Amino acid sequence: MILHKRNLYLERIRPYIGTPVVKVITGMRRVGKSCFLRNLMDEFSGRSGTGPLVAVDRESLEFDFIRDYRDLEGYVKEKAPAGPAVLLVDEIQEIEGWERCIASLLGEGRFDIYISGSNAGMLSSELATLLSGRYIEFPIYSLGFAEFLEFHGLAAEASPAAFADYLRYGGLPALAHFELDQEVVYQYIQALYHTILLKDVVKRHQVRNIALLESVVRYVFDNLGNIFSAKRVSDFLKSQRMSLGVETVHNYLAYLCSTFVLYRVPRYDIRGKRLLSMHEKYFLGDIGLRHALLGYRESDISGLLENIVFLELKRRGYTVYIGKQGDLEIDFIASRAGERIFIQVAYLLASPGTVEREFAPLLAIRDNYPKYVLSMDSFLGGDHQGVKWMNLMEFLLRP
Repeated sequence: MILHKRNLYLERIRPYIGTPVVKVITGMRRVGKSCFLRNLMDEFSGRSGTGPLVAVDRESLEFDFIRDYRDLEGYVKEKAPAGPAVLLVDEIQEIEGWERCIASLLGEGRFDIYISGSNAGMLSSELATLLSGRYIEFPIYSLGFAEFLEFHGLAAEASPAAFADYLRYGGLPALAHFELDQEVVYQYIQALYHTILLKDVVKRHQVRNIALLESVVRYVFDNLGNIFSAKRVSDFLKSQRMSLGVETVHNYLAYLCSTFVLYRVPRYDIRGKRLLSMHEKYFLGDIGLRHALLGYRESDISGLLENIVFLELKRRGYTVYIGKQGDLEIDFIASRAGERIFIQVAYLLASPGTVEREFAPLLAIRDNYPKYVLSMDSFLGGDHQGVKWMNLMEFLLRP
C-alpha cells in the first residue's frame, strides 16, 4: 500500500521535532492522522540521536491492554527505560487519564512526544493546565484538491474532470484505494459517519434521543453556506412535530464540532471591528459526509463550493470568519500572521447583475488587503476595480 506524504503538515511540524513541547495532532476520524504519524516515523528513521521509537495505536487490538494512564506509562517505560526516546500515541483520547501520563513523561525531559486524537475535548482546560502551555496543536484536514489529484494519480491538466469527482466524493484519503463509484464510496462514508455519531457523540456525551440528534445533523448538512441559528433549528423541528430546545441544539452542535465533523464560523463586523455572537455559519469537515447522508444535489453547488474554499483556507493556516459590512455579507475574511484576505465564492457569474452582486461587498471595504472573487467561470474578466476575479480551481491548486 502506498503511503502518501502529507508534505504541507510535515513542513509545519519539522521545526518542532525534538523540542520540549507535546505535538498534538487533531482532526476528524479518517482524515489521515495515523498515516501522518507514519510519515513522522519515516522522518525519525533518517535522524540520529533520537533514541528508540515507541508507537502506540489505541485503535489496534495489539494495544487493547492499554486502558489508562498507568498502563501507558508502564508500556512506555518498558520500551524506553532510559535515555532519549520518541513517543507517538494515536487516538489517545481512548486512554483514560492519558494527560497525566503525558505530563509526567514530558517532565522527565527525555521524550519527544506526538499524540493524535479525534476529539477537540482533548485540548481541554485540564490538559492546558497540566502541560502549562507546553503543547502545540497541528490540525489535519481532509485532502485539498491538489492532494486529491496526487493521491488519485491524476495530472493537474485533468483538473476539470477531477474536480467534478472531488466535488461529488470529497477528500477522505482512503478513497484513493477505492474505485470512485458512488455506491462504493458513499457506503464507506456512511459507515464512518455512523462511527463518529455513535462512538464520538452518542456514547461520549450520553445522548439519549438519537433520532433528534440525527434530525439536527440533517438540518445542518442541508444548510451549508446559510446563516444559522439554533432557534431556527428548534422552530424547524417543531414544525416537523419534534420538540428540541435551543440549549439542546447548541449542545448537539458543540458535540459535533468537538469531533471535527462540523466547524463553526462566527461573523465579524468589519465596520464595528468586533465578533458577533449570532448568525454564524457551519461547514463540514468533508463534503462527502453530506452526500453520503443526503445524496448529491447539483442545485446545492454554491454551498459546496463555499465549504471547499473554507477547508482550503483552514488547511493553509488561516483563521476564518464570515464578514459583515453594513447590510452586505462577505463570504470569508481570512487572517494569518498579519496577513488578511477577503473572498467571495460564486458558482458562475453569468450576468452583469450577478457580477455586481458578488463584487459589491468587496468594493465596499476601504482598505488595501487583497480581495478575490472565486468562481467556476472559464473565461474571467481579470481585476475589477482592484478586486481579483480568479477561477476557483486555480485558487485551490496554487501554492
